[in-house]
Amino acid sequence: MSSMPFAPGADLREPPGDPGWPLVGHSFDFLRLDKALNERYARYGEISWANAFGTRFIILLGPDANQFVYQNRGDLFASAGWEYFLANFFNRGLMLLDFEEHRMHRRIMQAAFQRDALVSYLELMNPHIETGLRGWQAGARFKVFDHLKALTLDLASVAFIGRLPGAEAGRLNRAFLDTVRAPSDVIRYPLPGTRWRRGIIGRRVLEDFFRRELPAKRQGGHDLFARLCEARTEDGERFSDDDIVNHMIFVLMAAHDTTTITLTNMMYQLARAPEWQERLREESRALGKAALDYDDLSRLPAAQLVMKEALRLCAPVPFMPRRAVRDCEFKGFRIPAGHLVQISPWFSHGMPQYWHEPQTFDPERFNETRAEDRTHPFVWVPFGGGAHKCIGLHFGEMELKAILHQILLRYRWSVPPGYVMKQDHTSLPIPKDRLPVKLEAL
Repeated sequence: MSSMPFAPGADLREPPGDPGWPLVGHSFDFLRLDKALNERYARYGEISWANAFGTRFIILLGPDANQFVYQNRGDLFASAGWEYFLANFFNRGLMLLDFEEHRMHRRIMQAAFQRDALVSYLELMNPHIETGLRGWQAGARFKVFDHLKALTLDLASVAFIGRLPGAEAGRLNRAFLDTVRAPSDVIRYPLPGTRWRRGIIGRRVLEDFFRRELPAKRQGGHDLFARLCEARTEDGERFSDDDIVNHMIFVLMAAHDTTTITLTNMMYQLARAPEWQERLREESRALGKAALDYDDLSRLPAAQLVMKEALRLCAPVPFMPRRAVRDCEFKGFRIPAGHLVQISPWFSHGMPQYWHEPQTFDPERFNETRAEDRTHPFVWVPFGGGAHKCIGLHFGEMELKAILHQILLRYRWSVPPGYVMKQDHTSLPIPKDRLPVKLEAL
């Protein structure tokens, strides 16, 4: 792979590309993600430029591109590329910080995701998983996404804030949804009726909530909010109030939405593959426990395969933006300083060069014998990579397995033959119809 800092005088080519439609560019094309990326790759190859969402991007596709950007040798790229989309809504979240500042914040935050912390979060969540699932009503058109979204908000609230949001739950859920959807608005100004304006309002709601809660959390506790208040580096550095509010809004959003998306896709695939659903159910029954303990997480190998395959088929974050901080080159093409660069886990997860029948649900592709995810170190990257690899990936895996374990013991679910779940890519990928299933109590 040829990719490196820009060498003055080097004979480099300019990336090919096109502006798309006047004003909107390719904004609407990228809402049909598979079609748009496959057509772009077929036309231009691994690198191209496009106008979309009010700016120009250089799009890098494939695992070599993922490796080039994630490894970021020579600090060529800043994660500040996210700022174009997220700064108004997730200001100074961990993913938006760079270099030494990012390393310092990550060192402090790491304490909130160590093993003892994860054990305490699971203990907090398990009884609320049971309570939440007990309220599910079996029926012919049970909306999986909506119920999981409500459940994961409760669980994130319990694990991260220490309590359920109570009467504020509906308002906070609306604020989260509005804040997450806003960055992909084609109209990037708070005009009345726009997603952008609703996102700005949602951010204020979340800020007000966490600032009200902060004094009590400074007194201690076992939830993430309290742990961030207490966390220190070896040199005694700690987070300011503003830091804590910013990190809580970002982490709660990340845990709430990516977990919901992944678990929805796991349930979708298990509805279409009842033999796998039954295999996972028997695996959970064999543990002989109504709820998982932390040490049980490694005792669910079939669930691990299904989770990895669901993350391959639907990466919760389809694009990863960066900004080039100086001129560099990728495979003989020049990338100018200041340009936004996009890579796409979604695209590399579906490349037939690396995956056998990539559109087919086949969890065994991740077993030790086939190990298709190891054909290239950056072909399967649902959690990102490099210095900004998701700090909460072990929490996410724990929450997914803990919820799915209890669902499997309580319910069986199915979809009609031939049903295909359509994704809405307006923001993060969610099912357009909220995934209606036939839910049966066991």
